[in-house]
Amino acid sequence: MRPGVGLSALLSHWGRHPFQLAMLLVGLSLATALWSGVQAINAEARASYARAADALALDGLPRWAMADGSAVPLATYADLRRAGLPVSPVIEGPLPGTDLRLIGIDPLTLPAEAQLLDTQTLDLQGFVSAEGELLLNPDSAKTLPADLPTSRATPDLPQGIALADIAVADRLLAQPGIAYLLLPPDAAEIAPPSGMVAQRPTAGEDIARLTDSFHLNLTAFGLLAFAVGLFIVYSAIGLAFEQRRPMFRTLRALGVSAVALTGLLLAELLLLSLIAGAIGVGLGYLVAAALLPDVAATLRGLYGAEVPGTLALRPSWWLAGLAISVAGTLVAAGQSLWRLWHLPLLATAQPRAWAREAARGLRWQAGAGVTLLALAFGLGLWGVGLWAGFGLLAALLLGAALLLPVFLYALTLAAGRMARGVLAQWFWADTRQQLPGLSLALMALMLALAANVGVGTMVGSFRQTFTGWLDQRLASELYITARSTEEAAQMVDWLSSRTTAILPIWSAETTLSGQPAEVYGMTDHATYRDNWPMLLARPDTWDRLAAGQAVLVNEQLYRRNGLSLGDLVDLPGGALPVAGVYSDYGNPRPQIIIATDLLVARFPDIPRLRYGLRVDPAQSEALAQDLRDTFDLPEGAVLDNTRIKAMSLQVFERTFAVTGALNVLTLAVAGVAIFASLMTLSGMRVVQLAPVWALGLTKGRLAALDFARTLVLAVLTLVIALPLGLVLAWALLAVVNVAAFGWRLPMAVFPADWLVLAGFTLIAAALAALGPWRRLARLAPADLLKVFANGR
Repeated sequence: MRPGVGLSALLSHWGRHPFQLAMLLVGLSLATALWSGVQAINAEARASYARAADALALDGLPRWAMADGSAVPLATYADLRRAGLPVSPVIEGPLPGTDLRLIGIDPLTLPAEAQLLDTQTLDLQGFVSAEGELLLNPDSAKTLPADLPTSRATPDLPQGIALADIAVADRLLAQPGIAYLLLPPDAAEIAPPSGMVAQRPTAGEDIARLTDSFHLNLTAFGLLAFAVGLFIVYSAIGLAFEQRRPMFRTLRALGVSAVALTGLLLAELLLLSLIAGAIGVGLGYLVAAALLPDVAATLRGLYGAEVPGTLALRPSWWLAGLAISVAGTLVAAGQSLWRLWHLPLLATAQPRAWAREAARGLRWQAGAGVTLLALAFGLGLWGVGLWAGFGLLAALLLGAALLLPVFLYALTLAAGRMARGVLAQWFWADTRQQLPGLSLALMALMLALAANVGVGTMVGSFRQTFTGWLDQRLASELYITARSTEEAAQMVDWLSSRTTAILPIWSAETTLSGQPAEVYGMTDHATYRDNWPMLLARPDTWDRLAAGQAVLVNEQLYRRNGLSLGDLVDLPGGALPVAGVYSDYGNPRPQIIIATDLLVARFPDIPRLRYGLRVDPAQSEALAQDLRDTFDLPEGAVLDNTRIKAMSLQVFERTFAVTGALNVLTLAVAGVAIFASLMTLSGMRVVQLAPVWALGLTKGRLAALDFARTLVLAVLTLVIALPLGLVLAWALLAVVNVAAFGWRLPMAVFPADWLVLAGFTLIAAALAALGPWRRLARLAPADLLKVFANGR
């Protein structure tokens, strides 16, 4: 038989079962959509990081910076230039009144390899003039305040960055000194002078490293959604193989070998997977476009990474979407193809032979489930790192899903034994008989429910902890930021008689164990002693800190470096022991707190522009307005703690908007899986229901019992999913979160959310069962009588 004829015969099955074909395509396209949507978001974010690094073109350029992390003195730069060294100064800092990072350069000494400017189109005279000009991305230029120098849009620069002449940048930033000196590549072997160190640029690498955990979380959600959708595909393909057993026997009898038949089925699956994959990639583009603004806000708020709100159609993710669609289809069909290949010629049409193979597969499934749960237990006890955490999650969820049919069988068996009356016993026995056909859809539902419980518990715990933590950290009533050191001094004098305390909030950048870190100064005051969120501390912690004899470290540094109280931390100017550990949620970087006087002594060139003010809360709003009016300050230069909390919580909510949306989509896919399974089974259950109908049970009663069966199975699945979701939440909080971000959150439970989830589960199950219920209720008596006419 020619291959084309065999393939045509196989494809004819889908023409006779269009609903089954639709469910296969819907399941695979939805699974591919969520996966490719997540990958599209990740690809866009990573492309933005790469654009930022390429636009600054600093990846291959060596740089010199001061060994103590302070600014490079102008005299040092001048001496190096006079000595004939090809150094070029760079100033960096946040542009006041905007969300932009300003980079000041000297275009006359900048190495050509930096490629920051197109010298052919640059108006050099305007760029280096006294007034100067700012070069920005077109999107960034739209939001620039009017009091800044003239701006010129250039698409070559990434969002979030402004470029100016170094003199203009020095004036705008009010930050004396030079951040670092650039050198051309051929000067990389020159040793830096005394007091300076050679560095490699790490900003782009830092952003990519810091956001890796976020992108990994999204990828895990995409894989979970893909796995849930794959259950629909597995069910549809398995049913199609079951229904075509006589066709397989006929084709084998006509001379088609097992290898050729398997090849034809592979060709059929490849064709269907490519069609569904193309649809899924298109849907994934729409999903990514809808979620990208929230992702961009999250990356900007948590990591300072600028990601545009528009999406590009990149080959990397849509080709990956097609590839995973094909791979997922082959995985879903693998068991059926293996059975077909190894069964004898005539056994392909014998139900008992397929049943024996299915029973053997179920035993392997149970064994695999127990093995995976044991692996999850081992990873929870001894696993280290982010990948071990995600391995724990994968083994936990997949192991529980594989064991779900066993749990449901045991529960329905126990319910049947406790039942009184023939009808109740038949109901539970019939429910048990339907489990093989519904088990895949129920697995998908359990995964979706467990993910909702686990992620919901994590987010709720984070929200509850974060809110209380903000109240501790933001104890001052007002926070001010001056535009220059002189203005800051004037504001402090003006405020001295109007406040009860003026607390400097000064910081410096340094490097600890090869990582960029922040060093903050803390003034000895009751504000901090009474409110600072300490996790570990000694009785004399605050006295030793005030005396400059010890430091406080944030939880991230404490966990990542394996520190203990009393351990020494290397700082410019000498090491100091750790006297306490404090929580620092939302900050991915190591942070150290020392006494303010010690900070000034060790980092004399730090900007001294920010302060916290303790005032009467009833007078804070009036004082804030007086400050703005007296010093002509922009709105953002004076903030009250209520407004900062609101802004922080808004960033928090947008951070988890993406995971919430993916949770809803995953649950929706699980609902589709149940609907597909029920619709398929409803057409096959006439043989089982006809005898019960003949014994006197009405069609309406049968339909109602079928409807109730779906709700009962959904509730039982929810009961099993709840503890699984709580274990998942623990793994997220105690393992994954610690490995990804460096902090551990206390776990809280939210029973009210479970009730809401239970309501949604029942609604989803009811909607899925509505179609089969109506079909059964409207079934003609003649269709039921045909069962007996066929000799059954």
